[in-house]
Amino acid sequence: MTGRKPNADAPPRLPADSLAWSLHAAAGVIGAVIGGRNLDAALAAQKLAATARPAVMDLAYGALRSFGRGDFFLACLIERPLGDATVRGLLLAALQRLEARPQDAHTTVDQAVTAAAVLARGKYKALVNGVLRNFLRRRDELVTAAAGDDVARWQHPAWWLAKLRSAYPADWQAIAAAGNEHPPMTLRVNARRTPAGIPSGHTTADFLAELARADIAGRVLDQAAIRLAKPVPIDRLPGFAEGRVSVQDYGAQQAASLLAAQPGMRVLDACAAPGGKTAHLLELADLDLTALDADPARAGRIDDNLRRLGLAATVKVADCRDLAAWWDGRPFERILADVPCSASGVARRHPDMKWLRRPEDIAGFAATQAEILAALWRTLAPGGTMLYATCSLFAEENAGQVAAFVARHPDAQRLPTHGEEYEWQLTPDADQDGFFYARIAKR
Repeated sequence: MTGRKPNADAPPRLPADSLAWSLHAAAGVIGAVIGGRNLDAALAAQKLAATARPAVMDLAYGALRSFGRGDFFLACLIERPLGDATVRGLLLAALQRLEARPQDAHTTVDQAVTAAAVLARGKYKALVNGVLRNFLRRRDELVTAAAGDDVARWQHPAWWLAKLRSAYPADWQAIAAAGNEHPPMTLRVNARRTPAGIPSGHTTADFLAELARADIAGRVLDQAAIRLAKPVPIDRLPGFAEGRVSVQDYGAQQAASLLAAQPGMRVLDACAAPGGKTAHLLELADLDLTALDADPARAGRIDDNLRRLGLAATVKVADCRDLAAWWDGRPFERILADVPCSASGVARRHPDMKWLRRPEDIAGFAATQAEILAALWRTLAPGGTMLYATCSLFAEENAGQVAAFVARHPDAQRLPTHGEEYEWQLTPDADQDGFFYARIAKR
């Protein structure tokens, strides 16, 4: 980088509405992720104007989703490892755009070279130009070579692919492919709020018709869910500000119905932020609900979501494992334990995660999950039900965790979760992300 501090709205000397500007900003984001920073923090550090953010996000997300492929190309095109992470990020963003928009190859190369001119005092300008033009010359050869390399072809780390192969021998390729796609945008219609002048009983089909009038296409998935044909800004959604609809993945929407909380029950959402599942539970029934989260900032989002939706819960900030910090001793009849996990089932929404996670992280998550389950079990009333939930695809966090818990607790009884199955593993597809659910009753 140059010694100058970038302007909050634009990198130095680049027009703010140019592709070079967006490539420069995306390079900074990707470089930060390569350095170990998570994608959300890297984007926040750029302090992007609202008008610039979509283009930068498209480049950064695209390059990180296809990181294994882009990194393979760079290894073939550059003799020695590239030390500057930001320049590497620029090349990854440009390579991904060359593949996604081959008709714009000349513009992509030209604007990437322009962006390189303001990085490291232009030291890498010739390198960027040479690498990208060499890629275009050798594209067919390199694409063929990438097809023979698992990491380049499936765009996941080798250890991650090995776990998918082991757990899903017939489906691992479809799961990996889905993990590289743009995620769907799914809505959850709040049946408790209807438009002014419309009688109660306003249905999901009615809301779909409203979307159509707003020129937004979608299809009904069930009595609450609508999957949009393509994502739209939330301010385009009819009634969003009035709390008539929320954005929530279809897989995540299964939690509320599986918990089966009945009106008047005392319910705990133990890892609740940002509040989507809390809100859904309250949309389905009047509950005495406590929403708990360890992160004060994220817990604030629970309050914001409930306020918009016209719902109420007791929101507390505490580590759910520290019962003395939050529990009043009164048992809960239902507990949603949506525990921290590898988030391997939602990697397409967080593409940095595939490359920042390490194999040893899974054991760490599993240990934390076991501690959470042990603590929460003490707060569950006899005859009550706990729903264990993750957004993971890995058995150590899912079926293995539940089996070990039940073995340690003689008063724990698994209940059918999906049909006659005790556990329900959802994998990413066109309609949903990957989630795991298991229902456990206290005898």
